[in-house]
Amino acid sequence: MIKYHPTDQLIEQFAGGLLTPALSVIVATHIDLCPRCQQVAHDAEQLLAEQVMHTTPNKLPPELNQQFNAMLEQILATPAPSTIIQPPYHENLHLNGKVFNLPATLARQYHRIGEWSRVPGKMLKAPLHLGSNECINLIYMDHGSRVPEHTHKGNEITLVINGVFNDEQDEYKDGDFVLLSQQHTHQPETRDEDCLTLATLDAPLHFTSGIARLLNPFSSLFFK
Repeated sequence: MIKYHPTDQLIEQFAGGLLTPALSVIVATHIDLCPRCQQVAHDAEQLLAEQVMHTTPNKLPPELNQQFNAMLEQILATPAPSTIIQPPYHENLHLNGKVFNLPATLARQYHRIGEWSRVPGKMLKAPLHLGSNECINLIYMDHGSRVPEHTHKGNEITLVINGVFNDEQDEYKDGDFVLLSQQHTHQPETRDEDCLTLATLDAPLHFTSGIARLLNPFSSLFFK
């Protein structure tokens, strides 16, 4: 059972197209995995559709109402194209001798996954190239992996795709959406099981414990 979800407000912003590309992909991937949030997103989309259909024309000046209605009729009457070119859809990710089943959103973005590279602590990462300056990565933590204790100069959002990782607060499994801010300090680790996650940062990590603090000038090597 998924324990951690985006807020309903965040899902409503996603439905309205108001999120950044990185956050949109993470929220959409969580929705792929979460029946509860699928219903929240469906309700938000229905409400937005009703607002567009019934509220927007009343807010337009009278001289634009006729143009709006004509445009809407034209859109609804336009037939769907006979063929739609889609990028390759890959449901499976082969990594470290394992096969991971990708949720639909990531399967559609497979062609945007960059090269995998090693990260200190028995981890691998691959950027997801979305055409923006945001930092978003697929991160693989082998069993027995550990990220040094750190806080965040901004927000860190992690979505568990498959597997389990722990920190001082809880255990996180498939579908869990974990949002941490500057007020949080933690040390993520895997124990007997590996973990594939999707993560985004809007500012670098800041290591807080012992010798790991020497890594702060190089913190971008972890998830940037």
